[in-house]
Amino acid sequence: MDTTHEEDRGTPVGRRVVLGLLGLGAAGVAAGPFLQRLESGLAERDPSGLTGLLPGNNGFRYYSVVTSVPERDATNYTLTVDGLVERPATHRLADLQAMPQRRLVKDVQCVTGWRVPDTPFEGVPLAHLLDTAGVQPGAKAVRFSCFDGAYTESLTLDQARRDDVLVALSLQDKPITHDHGGPVRLYVAPMYFYKSAKWLSGITVTDEVQPGYWEGNGYDVDAWVGRSNGRVDAPTS
Repeated sequence: MDTTHEEDRGTPVGRRVVLGLLGLGAAGVAAGPFLQRLESGLAERDPSGLTGLLPGNNGFRYYSVVTSVPERDATNYTLTVDGLVERPATHRLADLQAMPQRRLVKDVQCVTGWRVPDTPFEGVPLAHLLDTAGVQPGAKAVRFSCFDGAYTESLTLDQARRDDVLVALSLQDKPITHDHGGPVRLYVAPMYFYKSAKWLSGITVTDEVQPGYWEGNGYDVDAWVGRSNGRVDAPTS
């Protein structure tokens, strides 16, 4: 499996820090012109999500749970598929680009409240990668790891096989940038955006659900928009 050296890792940030900073939103808007000039520099160093309070960025907010993330591209990116599969594999970016692609246009909903409507994502259906690997009997879930060295996520096998779950290569009809989790990220359309893990590097088929990073900090494992985390947002599907 693709791994990240210890020196690439930053310090994980807890849920309380992220949610506590949301109260600063009004100040961020009032200081808009000045903060916009600072945004690009802050985004690279802000693990808390404070940058998410600033204007711009096409409606998205920048979040990372570490202080820095190494950049990867077509020359050094790999995605491993392993665990309870018949044919473990390591895919380069060109391999993923050559696979069948699906394009989805749906709202993106963050559990912190912001929404980006009608957002195109395109990529390889996760079900295709699972079928190519050959899921073994007894498998019940999928665990996702990321090359930031800290973030993880999970889905049940039935959730992972939905036709609105992608290994995404494109966002808003452009290659996914580093800040948005590129070159490859997970996209789970009907769930809150924390399930759509950025900087995807590993897909491991398991015999049980292994809660991800934010689930260990209080978020729901099943994150259906409008039916979890105590929120009443309209569904995205």
